[in-house]
Amino acid sequence: MPPKPSGGPSGPANKRQKTGDANSKPNGRSDNFNANNQKRSRLVAARTIPAQPAHAALKDGELDLQAFVAAHEFEIRSLEQSMATSKASASTRAFQQVPRDLRRRTASHNPKRVPRRLRTRARREMAEDNTPTVEARSRRPRTTRAQIRAETSRRLRILATRKQKKRLEQAKAAGKDPSAVQDPGVVGRTPRPKIRRDALNDPPKPAPKYRKRQISKTWLPTHLWHAKRARMTEPSNPLWRFAIPLTPNEKIYRPTHRAQGHRGAVLWDMTYMSTIGVFGNPAGLERVLRRIGVSADSCWNARGADWRKGTRSWTGNLSRDTSQSRRQICPATILWNPSSTEPESDTPQRSVQRQVMIRIHPAAFLEVFRELLRLSKMENPRVFIEDLRFEIGSIEVTGPASTETLMGVLTPYSGPQGEINKHARLFQSLKGLTNPASLPVNSVLGFSIQDPRLRHPPRRIEWPDDEQAEMSLLDTISKWPAHEELKPHDIYDRNLRHKASCLPSQKAINRRKSATAPGKFLAPTSLDPPIPIALLATRKGIGGQAQGTWTLLAPWKCILPLWYSLVHVPLTSGGNPRFAGLDEQMQVAFERGASWFPADYAWTDAGAQWELDQRARRKRDWEKRPKSKRPEWQSLDLGAGRKGEVGDGLACDWEFLFGLARPGALQASPQGESQDDADAMDVDEPSPAPEVEPHATSLHLLRHVSKATYNTLLSPDASPCSIPNAVINVRITIAGRGTVGPCARIYRLPTSPVTVPASSEVEVPLSIPHPDATPPTLPHDLRAQWLTRLHSPPSSQPKSTAASLAAFLDVDARKQLLAQDLTTQPADPDWPGAAHPNQRSIGGCHPLVPDAADLIGFVTSGSFNLSLGRGSAIGSLALDKILPGVRGDPQGGHVCIVRDAGQNVGWVARWEVI
Repeated sequence: MPPKPSGGPSGPANKRQKTGDANSKPNGRSDNFNANNQKRSRLVAARTIPAQPAHAALKDGELDLQAFVAAHEFEIRSLEQSMATSKASASTRAFQQVPRDLRRRTASHNPKRVPRRLRTRARREMAEDNTPTVEARSRRPRTTRAQIRAETSRRLRILATRKQKKRLEQAKAAGKDPSAVQDPGVVGRTPRPKIRRDALNDPPKPAPKYRKRQISKTWLPTHLWHAKRARMTEPSNPLWRFAIPLTPNEKIYRPTHRAQGHRGAVLWDMTYMSTIGVFGNPAGLERVLRRIGVSADSCWNARGADWRKGTRSWTGNLSRDTSQSRRQICPATILWNPSSTEPESDTPQRSVQRQVMIRIHPAAFLEVFRELLRLSKMENPRVFIEDLRFEIGSIEVTGPASTETLMGVLTPYSGPQGEINKHARLFQSLKGLTNPASLPVNSVLGFSIQDPRLRHPPRRIEWPDDEQAEMSLLDTISKWPAHEELKPHDIYDRNLRHKASCLPSQKAINRRKSATAPGKFLAPTSLDPPIPIALLATRKGIGGQAQGTWTLLAPWKCILPLWYSLVHVPLTSGGNPRFAGLDEQMQVAFERGASWFPADYAWTDAGAQWELDQRARRKRDWEKRPKSKRPEWQSLDLGAGRKGEVGDGLACDWEFLFGLARPGALQASPQGESQDDADAMDVDEPSPAPEVEPHATSLHLLRHVSKATYNTLLSPDASPCSIPNAVINVRITIAGRGTVGPCARIYRLPTSPVTVPASSEVEVPLSIPHPDATPPTLPHDLRAQWLTRLHSPPSSQPKSTAASLAAFLDVDARKQLLAQDLTTQPADPDWPGAAHPNQRSIGGCHPLVPDAADLIGFVTSGSFNLSLGRGSAIGSLALDKILPGVRGDPQGGHVCIVRDAGQNVGWVARWEVI
């Protein structure tokens, strides 16, 4: 490509080019040199601190106290002034002052790309450097297609101007007011979107500017805000047909840990969570919910009265009937719409209508929707379902300042007489609450709020710290009068949701703000509709000290204004709430000891598809590495003559553990869903669930056993488990050092008896040779070795002989002993460092891992747990392989050995059922 001419209008020679005299150097280099000298001299002068000489404090050779104090006062003021001047004359430009959390280019050619407070400085710097100013709207289109579009747009604007001018002239000739003439094409509001019954609904129609980017996916309401500050899913590879933020651009792992549990708050835009509405008579709703998994007696007796009234939510696992047994689908949250009055005894049951809202993960939406559709068609009178995915959005807030964050934004909407909803007053009385888990379990509040833009930016909430306010808060929590004055929640009404979606434009809000006094909030008018919301307080974690979470449900189009205000709330602890992505959601669930769907739910269809997608991703990453930087599974040395990884090192190989067939028909889908469901979003009538399993893969043969069923099977007289391929979900805590990641192998303790000689009362040696052992075999005392490490962590291992004697020798003797220890070859072939087929340890300090026959499960999530201060993991275990050990030894049966895939070092740990 030939170089551009230096004299052209766009050549680099014209930039910062100034005319000089005949003696100046070409291209204005002398002027630039002089300008740089002037800048350097100004910077040196700004950083020079003037000071008085020492004799200024002397008078006739003696110290004058007043002059001494005055001299020091002058020096202190000079220091402060020099610090301020040096900071103001720094070498950074205005375009380098963009906040570091915004992922965008500096755009030094356009002063409008910097904050307003820096635009004057940016224009001055551009004038000094002779930087050309370029604006996008004044730049000539580069491609032919863009030129045609720009010319067409220009002609359409001219045509619209002519029509408007002609309309005004006709109005003047008819004697009408020209200001009352409007374009008939923009009169009225957006029509209410259609919500089909028993069918899938279309996503919201995006703006023409972004329509082509959302052909195969849907943007969240806050997509543009997140795209500048976070790493998003790949445009060609969305997740669950949504563009989801994965993690912020900043390093946020430790800040997330602190904000979610100790100080501050963390926000997530969870609008991608799917919502299904079910309505009909209460008897039909109960039958449908029972058949889909809400079959606990506590939900339908007196204990579940609060849930059926609408003041509580139900959280559990949905399931469906298969040809063999019931199969779990996904976790779900179910809410009832409160009824205004109790039905009278003479009212026909068929005429009473109730509404239920089901919140589920998008990975399992189609499976749940098809099952609900099949069950609802079996009811008479009919029960109808609605797809509310693009009608209702949600935001999750967690952390000690979560309640404070919501209170800074959610202002209750008062009625015509100034009355406020009972639930709104109850929420306002929660000032001082630092943990939503302190509220009654799964509490629900429903009320309407004002447009948060009317009170933007939010102000700091005055947090009470007196004893009386604390006692009042405790009294409110103990009584919790949410059932008093109970009315139906407005968020269930589609008309009110649509009315709340027709908010005034931001220009109209700004125009009203400019007409009011500075620092004064706007009062809502008839043009500001109330926004119906619902607040859910949930708790997940280990024990009763886990931090709770607020879930805010609101109409889809109201999520963006709510988000803008939530991220700017000033907290009393300092700073603002932090936003997070999908990775941080997994991190918070992991630190709280809870399973995350779908990664930790391998026994569901969505979990199986997630595992297949992760296998494909790990394989791609493994193949990208050079051979010297990637593990070779066939050459892995596990000791005692064992070579090769157990199963597939890139997967949680359930096929190897249960002896199942490898997946063949179901391949990893780039959208995170199966091929059967790839085009299901585009159909109106989803087909009913088939009688056979929907996917031809052995991963869908796994069956989950609940904690209650597991406790029943532990009794000695219990019958053996008849569920094939049964697994349980466990929480693993490593006893000492060490961490493990996904795909790590979980072993039980070796089943051989513990053989400890009488001479080893204090410590079990690393290896005890068995008289009848023939290589290659594992040590017969391997179980004792691992049990010893359970009670004595690796940090307390005995020192070597050289290290123990070094404390009693001088420097020369220490050097001689160290050299002898390093150069002496071991005479014993069983020395830990020697290559021997009957190896009994790894590196001399790690016992060998058990054999493949003792493999009991795999880790699905694992890392170093900042909350526990040690490594932990979430995994699944094969039930038939752990029941005999737990029944025979309840203490040792819950001890396991965890080993990362591709490593030969294991770590002793304990597991407990979730």
